[in-house]
Amino acid sequence: MSQNAYIKLVEGSAVPSVSLEDLRELLNAYRSQLELTAQQLDWEYDDKGFPYTIETAPKGKDTWFYLKGNHQAYRYIVTGVGTEDSDGQERHYIQVVLPDGATHGDKSKANEFCKHLARKLKAELHLFNGRVMYYNPRK
Repeated sequence: MSQNAYIKLVEGSAVPSVSLEDLRELLNAYRSQLELTAQQLDWEYDDKGFPYTIETAPKGKDTWFYLKGNHQAYRYIVTGVGTEDSDGQERHYIQVVLPDGATHGDKSKANEFCKHLARKLKAELHLFNGRVMYYNPRK
């Protein structure tokens, strides 16, 4: 059975909404950040830190894309964007899905990506295990 994590953009988040293209740009920025770290360490860390290629499926081109693993320890992570009505307000979120057959490596990397994105967007992160991490400023 697949598992889901959500990065919810709430009051106080850095941006009110995220498009699929914005999400793709955030992941590419994360990848380039790892490349800089690899140069500083003089080690092929970027390939180990982001062992995926970003692929688009024809049927979900407007709502989701998936990360396809480059190594045998990594298979797939599906990411998408959406909206929900909460207290009469429309709130945007990023959904990260571990499909059936995902490895432990996929789950570890998905948690890492979720935490990075939530920190960057100052959002509320609902992890795969149901726990919530708050990166948004709260009073």
